[in-house]
Amino acid sequence: MKKKLLSVLLCTAMISTLLVGCGSKTEEAAPAEAATEEAAPAEEAAPAEAATEEAAPAEAAATDMSGKTIAILVKSAGNPYNEKEAAGFQEVVEAAGATCIIKAPESATAEAQITMINELVAQKVDAIAIAGNDADALQPALTAAMNAGIKVCSVDSAVNKDSRMVHVNQAGIDLIGQTLVNAVADIVGEGGGQFAILSATSQATNQNAWIAAMEAELEKDSRGLELVKIAYGDDEFQKSVDETEALLKNYPDLKAICAPTTVGIMAAGKVLQDKGSACKLTGLGLPSEMADYIGADKSCPYMFLWNPIDIGRLAGYTAMALVGGQITGAEGESFTAGTLGDYTIVAAADGGTELILGPPFEFNPENIEEWKTVY
Repeated sequence: MKKKLLSVLLCTAMISTLLVGCGSKTEEAAPAEAATEEAAPAEEAAPAEAATEEAAPAEAAATDMSGKTIAILVKSAGNPYNEKEAAGFQEVVEAAGATCIIKAPESATAEAQITMINELVAQKVDAIAIAGNDADALQPALTAAMNAGIKVCSVDSAVNKDSRMVHVNQAGIDLIGQTLVNAVADIVGEGGGQFAILSATSQATNQNAWIAAMEAELEKDSRGLELVKIAYGDDEFQKSVDETEALLKNYPDLKAICAPTTVGIMAAGKVLQDKGSACKLTGLGLPSEMADYIGADKSCPYMFLWNPIDIGRLAGYTAMALVGGQITGAEGESFTAGTLGDYTIVAAADGGTELILGPPFEFNPENIEEWKTVY
């Protein structure tokens, strides 16, 4: 199971253009380049993505976006995943000649995002890409934005299908659910046992969709696994620490925790390792934050993720394609997302449409040292 997932996403993070921070392009470019050169060998890259190696971000924009303003609204400030996502978005938008606005509320709430959406509408931006904190609560504000002529796409965490033109998704929901259940079953071992999920917020659409996919997978084949609790750390480190400690206290026979959130998995990894717990961990995490916890004798044998920089890039290309009229968000439309290659819009599970970056990639003891310097 694990080996089959290794090759598909390597190229996206390995040979994508230089990492760019929200504050300074120069500072992050050098280490990212060095890391990608030494990462996994070229023969592991997916053939369809190999062409991204030589293309530069400045050459990728199909339409001149000079004079346009493209905004991204992430879930919350201080979240490293969100920061990388915004960096990728900013890179491609500015390379196309547009002005990029990055909005990040202090707390991961719909109310905070609604205020910022209204601010962007008042600024008359051309497009908004949003990682939604609540699928439905944001609908009135986003509908007003679209009525004002602003192109709206969601990224990472979908908003209501009537609140967007298209969603930019990391990976197929069912595939993520299957991957995480397979990992839990592998870590727990033959015979199964109790495990828990440590999620972000209870309203996070991406988290809820992945958890639903995991539950559906368990119904098909539980392999002896018993899901005893879904806990919510609200994408806050200390609350995620507290929830992890509560899980260990309330379920002494707990064999594994699955945290499909970068903040949650880091918090759980620290708790389990500091306590020397026999309970193991897997989920979705940033390699730079999880390197100390990855290993057969550590709290997290292996985990998964995609490149958050590339999901930001894809959102940037999508927003610009909407502004430039290359796509409307309809199923079946295709466009070139710069260095990432060609993408076709497909039907989403919620009745809207989406683009899918690619399948999740496994980080394990064999590759974590290479990838921790990348992102």
